[in-house]
Amino acid sequence: MTESVRKPRQKKRIQTNILIRMVLSLIITSSINISLSILIIHLGNVTQWGWVLNVLSFLLTPLFLVIFVFTFFTLTRGIVRDLISLEQGLQIIAEGNLDYRVSVAREDELGRVALNINRMAERLEQQIVKEREVEKSKMEMITGISHDLRTPLTSIIGYIELLRTESYQDQEEYTRFIQNTYNKAIHLKKLLDDLFEYTRLTSVDSRLILERSDLSQLLNQLLFEFEPIAQENNVHLVKDITNSPIITLIDSEKIARAIDNLLMNALKYSLKPGSICIRMITEPQQCIIEVENKGTPLSKDQEKRLFERFYKVDHSRKSEGIQTGAGLGLSIARNIAELHKGTLSLEHSHDIFTFRLRLPFQEVQEIKSEKYP
Repeated sequence: MTESVRKPRQKKRIQTNILIRMVLSLIITSSINISLSILIIHLGNVTQWGWVLNVLSFLLTPLFLVIFVFTFFTLTRGIVRDLISLEQGLQIIAEGNLDYRVSVAREDELGRVALNINRMAERLEQQIVKEREVEKSKMEMITGISHDLRTPLTSIIGYIELLRTESYQDQEEYTRFIQNTYNKAIHLKKLLDDLFEYTRLTSVDSRLILERSDLSQLLNQLLFEFEPIAQENNVHLVKDITNSPIITLIDSEKIARAIDNLLMNALKYSLKPGSICIRMITEPQQCIIEVENKGTPLSKDQEKRLFERFYKVDHSRKSEGIQTGAGLGLSIARNIAELHKGTLSLEHSHDIFTFRLRLPFQEVQEIKSEKYP
């Protein structure tokens, strides 16, 4: 990016600088004028050129003014040079070169003007970079949507065409085509639901329906529904959840969605056979839900991009029999956590993945006041 702008060490006033130079110019001019006056008087005493000396005495005042102006401009040349530098810098920045920085090393108003010009250029540059990233994100979003929706839709059209032309051998193959078409349609619906949920969560008008809920009971219910799916994929659930009620204000539907996304993500990328460990940790200020599984290690770049929307790791890592999503699950879960003033983070060590969902207890009233002004 750009170099940080050096701040002036202390405030000085340009009026003081100009006044000092004006006084110095006056002192220098007065000294020269007095010296010339003494010289003229001395010459008048030793020579007979009285008329010449009378003429010279009348020229002292104009000469005084000329010397004063010349001296003042000489002493203020640095200020004028810095003003020209500011004007040229503004011109360069106005022409679109936001990498340019005004190099006026002063500690008065001109220095602060240069500092603010450089700050303005930095912020404009950052804003342009941000807008470009948003535009790039939009294009990636459109590309991701197109790709993820086209695949199941193409399969549905293909199966319907086979059914329409009666291109099946027997009733068993006919039933298989129908089942495959139905599965692809369900997959397509899930992709659309994920997309709708993501856009709803990231919109400015996103709202939480806050209710007093038991987090422990909610998590146990989700695991009860999730366990048969895990068993079908040869994955064992290890639960470390308190039996004591944990009552807090949350949007239970959204929190359930976030936890379910974490569980499905762990199931897709767990080594088979394997296990998923679910822990609930209560602290005075927050509740922490951890989902841990063992899977194929990720690179630093993959780990960094894991929460990006539409980002999916290599398809070779996904579990057989589990359809891949749109790459929105973790992004949706993080947005839900942030709406509750919480966080969702990943701790990745070798082949162990631990997703940690933190939900604070004491900020729920603040959430309520912000969401329902």
